Amino acid sequence: MSGKLYLKNHLPVILLNLLSILALSLFLLATGNTIQMVLFILADWLLVLALYLTAGYIYQKKRLEKLLEMARQLKERYLLPEVMPAPDQAEEQVYYQLLKMAGKSMLERISEVERERGEYRAYIEQWVHEVKTPITALKLLCENNRSPFSRDVLVELENINRCAEQALYYARSEHTEKDYSIREMNLADVVHGAIADNKYLLRQCDMTITVDNLELVVYADDKWVRFILNQIISNAVKYHSPQQPTLHIFAERLGDQVLLSIADNGIGIPESDLPRIFEKGFTGQNGRTIRSSTGIGLYLCKRLGDKLGIGLSASSAGSGGTTITLSFHINDFIAEVQS
Repeated sequence: MSGKLYLKNHLPVILLNLLSILALSLFLLATGNTIQMVLFILADWLLVLALYLTAGYIYQKKRLEKLLEMARQLKERYLLPEVMPAPDQAEEQVYYQLLKMAGKSMLERISEVERERGEYRAYIEQWVHEVKTPITALKLLCENNRSPFSRDVLVELENINRCAEQALYYARSEHTEKDYSIREMNLADVVHGAIADNKYLLRQCDMTITVDNLELVVYADDKWVRFILNQIISNAVKYHSPQQPTLHIFAERLGDQVLLSIADNGIGIPESDLPRIFEKGFTGQNGRTIRSSTGIGLYLCKRLGDKLGIGLSASSAGSGGTTITLSFHINDFIAEVQS
């Protein structure tokens, strides 16, 4: 609170005192008092008024700064009326009650929204589990009746299954702590599992896959990491090179981290798009060429990686392929266990 604003708010009080001073001066002069006596009385009055305004300003400023600091420390600032002290002045009590009413209304609305989101998330999870049954049945039918047509159907079934998995993991991404299990995980097992999940998709574009140095162990949730790898592999297929597409998956130990890289020789990512590829809904220049891009896959990978403590970065040579790197942190305790 500035001193100028404080004086403006107390302008009626100041004007009333000035009028009172003027009236008192005229009265004292009319009753025969000397000018020196009148000036002495007026100086005392003004001094008391200045002390009153100064003390009030200091008190109000400290009180308001304390409230602001209290609000800054609160994570849910709409709860401020519940923790702030009740004011003494009648006017402030009215605003205090208005704040409490607004806070109560906000809490009721938040509870309603959370309930609706919970119901919608539960519906999505149930729908995904139910739709997986016919997808699995169709896969079995196609695998038992091999033909060029059934192979094409299997590719589309993998796409459908990936979209269903994406919806499921998106619904669960807000509460990953309820659905993850951190344990020892062999990178080779997870990578080969992700390749198997996309085998028909990889065969369709005739992609060559090479893997190197995957016999490393990290601590993470294999299910969530496998989902992230599925999204990256599907992107590599979507933006693959028209001639001899390749996918190189390799790992390396670097300091206190294990880096798992997935490199392709696809159309690459323009340098101007790289800083934004993990943003929700961002498709970039490539997305304008390939209409099926949604901008959700990499966003979801980054979001899950942040929740699980897995770093995610991307590099591209523009037109010479893209490399997505997952970084798993290894602390001293894990290093001792592995050794």
